[in-house]
Amino acid sequence: MLVSTRGRYAIRIMLELSSHSKDDRVSLAELSRNQEISLKYAEAIVASLVKSGLLEGQRGKNGGYSLVKSPSEISIGEILKITEDSLAPVACMDCIPNNCPKKKKCRTLPMWENLGKMISDYLYGISLEDLMKGNIKSISE
Repeated sequence: MLVSTRGRYAIRIMLELSSHSKDDRVSLAELSRNQEISLKYAEAIVASLVKSGLLEGQRGKNGGYSLVKSPSEISIGEILKITEDSLAPVACMDCIPNNCPKKKKCRTLPMWENLGKMISDYLYGISLEDLMKGNIKSISE
């Protein structure tokens, strides 16, 4: 699994919004500027996060974006699932149920299934709050 810039930027945007109170809306221009993301790209990312129900937006003078849930209730897995469409390590696991014609004979499938579960469990086990508080440590530390 390779996380695209869209997924990485979505996490950065969500982290920035996590540092504000729910009532404090942040404009798209401010998010774009602070995260050094083009306005057009930030707009597309934010639109998908609003559509999925993770963000809410308000137009007008005091408009902007805010989180719908608290940072502790939003997992990194949720964000990446929205932006990446799939967390599967290989293409044949994108479909549920797996309809690969080689499924019954594939000796590598159990390995890919286990890896997919590890990736999913890990990413869904990390909240925005965990990242904000620095609760995730690098394995190189």
